[in-house]
Amino acid sequence: MRRRSLILAAPLLATPALAQGWAPSRAIRLVAPYAPGGGVDTASRLLAVPMSAHLGQNVVVENRGGAGGSIGAAEVARAAPDGHTVMVDAMAHTVNPALMRGLPFDYATAFTPISQVLIWPQILLVHPSLPVRNLAEFVAHVRARPGQLSYGSSGNATAAHLASVLLLNRAGLDMIHVPYRGGAPALQDLIAGNVAFVFGTVASSLQLAQEGRVRALAVTTAQRLSVLPDVGTVAEQGFPGYELNEWNGLYAPAGLPAAAVERWHGAVRHALADAAVRARLDALGAIPLGTDPESFARYVREQREAMARLVREARIELG
Repeated sequence: MRRRSLILAAPLLATPALAQGWAPSRAIRLVAPYAPGGGVDTASRLLAVPMSAHLGQNVVVENRGGAGGSIGAAEVARAAPDGHTVMVDAMAHTVNPALMRGLPFDYATAFTPISQVLIWPQILLVHPSLPVRNLAEFVAHVRARPGQLSYGSSGNATAAHLASVLLLNRAGLDMIHVPYRGGAPALQDLIAGNVAFVFGTVASSLQLAQEGRVRALAVTTAQRLSVLPDVGTVAEQGFPGYELNEWNGLYAPAGLPAAAVERWHGAVRHALADAAVRARLDALGAIPLGTDPESFARYVREQREAMARLVREARIELG
């Protein structure tokens, strides 16, 4: 579950010389297995142009949403491993195997992990009227009211829900989950005072916190965020090792040749080093990573095991 803080802090280096063993021969499909407008779609479209320049072929984003990302993932799993079809997926890539049965592919074997592209930190938010100023006070407040308070999330088994479940489990808290169809309606109900807390992304909630419409108590990253320097991490406020963020990774079909993996990793690094991309990601509160394929493959395996354990212990089901 824990993410290495070293990677979060590491600067992105200049892209090395291009790998000579593979080059695309036609336009490339970059599948975003979700509807337009979300984090995966945003990341995909930000990366597409600089990756096109690096690869020498157009990278065309195709949205193939539905079934928690599994419809688009199935399409990529069926594609030829020739480097001309890739996918940016969310953390659902490691959650879906624990929730979905009867999929026509195996998440563990159907893909070649290329790079963890970025993370989307989450913020623990409460209504300003709640008499708490930090995580310890919040935990004490909820603990004194077992089963009486509710919390919202952007949907069942989403990053916001899983971050909430992990915190409640670690703190021994009893609350009622209210799933919404997205983060926006969950935040709206928090502002209205109808739920006790919500985990929101920086992009969706930073301005609300700055305006005083919600109060930020903690962030889910291993380190504090530069945009919220006075808000401590969950880990430093009594829960060592806690970290659970939404994140995006780049994958290809299983069997992608090593030369193509190297070239695609170079394309990711090139895109994340682009000044315009970095500025846009910074404005959205995203943290660019660009990890190497071996590290990413190991992280995916660890996360798949951790998410399966969390889903099982919390008895989470798709609803």
